[in-house]
Amino acid sequence: MLIQMSRLGPASIASGVDLDGLKVVLETAARTMDLPAKAVAVVTLTGDERLREYNNRYRGLDEPTDVLAFAAREQATDQRFQSPPGTEDWLGDIMISLPRARRQARDAGHPVNDEVRLLAVHGFLHLLGYDHAEPAEEAAMTGLTNRILAAAP
Repeated sequence: MLIQMSRLGPASIASGVDLDGLKVVLETAARTMDLPAKAVAVVTLTGDERLREYNNRYRGLDEPTDVLAFAAREQATDQRFQSPPGTEDWLGDIMISLPRARRQARDAGHPVNDEVRLLAVHGFLHLLGYDHAEPAEEAAMTGLTNRILAAAP
């Protein structure tokens, strides 16, 4: 599994975030889901305004959110989220608001890296088609999330 990290915003946006640990948890997720080794996901760490912009543009919700996932296997409405030729194993993009992750971690009383990993796995499962609109879907997605997080070193 190849995890490409990017950021939108100042260089300091990812300060204090364990990027290597984030990659490890997503690699664990890929193994858990039995994905091919050549599968690719892009994780972008950014701020509330960027997530608000994308949430409004793609979901019609004019509010920030903690994580958004753009699955490459879905029919995209924006060319920026189309798989380039030769990348059939590209899963898609996960965008995480680090300011929101920091607030949520503080409110929950756990480290920011735990929150970022949780959000990344949540987004990763969305890339694979998982959802949580119905109680049964939410229970399945939560169980799988907890299993992946527990299996990650």
